[in-house]
Amino acid sequence: MSIVVKWGRERLHFSLPPPNSKLAQLRHEIAEYTQLPEHSFKLIHAGAVMKDDNAPISAYGIKPGSTIALVGGGEPLSPAPSKASAARKEKAPRTEQSTISQIQSELDKVRSTLRPDVDSFLTALSPSSAAAQVGPSPTVTAPPPKPASAAASSARPPADLEQEHVRLGEMLLQSLLRLDAITTEGEWEEARRERKGAVKEVQALLDRLDGGWRTRARS
Repeated sequence: MSIVVKWGRERLHFSLPPPNSKLAQLRHEIAEYTQLPEHSFKLIHAGAVMKDDNAPISAYGIKPGSTIALVGGGEPLSPAPSKASAARKEKAPRTEQSTISQIQSELDKVRSTLRPDVDSFLTALSPSSAAAQVGPSPTVTAPPPKPASAAASSARPPADLEQEHVRLGEMLLQSLLRLDAITTEGEWEEARRERKGAVKEVQALLDRLDGGWRTRARS
C-alpha cells in the first residue's frame, strides 16, 4: 500500500505508514528522499494544509492511493510585501466582511484566469475531457471568448503540455495555500462557509486538471 507525493512535475511513491503514525514521521521520510529541510515545505491533502505534525495521519484522511502535494521547499510562494504595504495592512482592522471579500477576490482570480486556462488545457488533451464538469453548469446562449493561449493549444507539442500542466497545478496549489492562510474568527460562520466553498471549488478544478492528465497518460 502506498501514497503519492506530488512535487512539481515529479510523482513520488511512499509506503503508507500505519494509521496512528504521526505526520512528522511522513514529513521526515519525504525530507530524506527530497533532501529538503523538514520544515521548509508544506504538505497539502484534499485542499487543506496539514499543519499539526503531532497528529496521526489518520486524522487527515490519508489512505492507500491518496495524493499529497508538496509545496515550498525554501522557495517563496509569492513576492514578499513591501514594508509600506505591510504597515497599511496592520492598520486596517479585520472584519468578517473584509475577510469574505478577501476570499471572494481570490476565488474570482481563479475563475477569471485559471479556470479558462484549465478548460483550454483539457481541450488540448482531449475534447471529451474538457466536458467533465464538477457541479451544475449554467446555461449560456453563446460560448465565452477563449483566452489567446487557447487558439494554439491544440497545436502544442507534448513537452509544452507537460509544462502547462505543472504551471497550472502549481498556481492552483498556491491559491489553496492563500485560502488556507485566511483566518476566520470563532463567530464568523459566514466567512468560514465562504472559505470552505472556495477551497472546495479550487480543489475540484485541480482534480479536473490532474484527472485529465492521468487519462492522457493511460491512453
